[in-house]
Amino acid sequence: MYIRSFLQDRQMTITLSGEIDHHEAKQAMNTISEKIDANMPRRCVLDFRDVSFMDSSGIAIVILSVRRMRELGGTLTLTNVQSQPMKVFSAAGIEQIAEIKGGIKR
Repeated sequence: MYIRSFLQDRQMTITLSGEIDHHEAKQAMNTISEKIDANMPRRCVLDFRDVSFMDSSGIAIVILSVRRMRELGGTLTLTNVQSQPMKVFSAAGIEQIAEIKGGIKR
């Protein structure tokens, strides 16, 4: 998994690439938490455009990110979620705690 980010006007966009499984999710959660803590954004966007596979471990990434952003008084949005990860998010009801925009059908 590869993670890159950029910050503009207190919005941080974090782009995830590759597959998310239990092992990768732990590292991703640490990296995302570090980026949020270092930049203190008002809005965080997790971009899933390059995530081709995700198991239920990806849910933990979103929950951790939502909690941290709420602690900061900010919001979290998921964007460009491909169909397979979207099925995982939908089964977990993630849309009830985070906004999902621009899903990709592949």
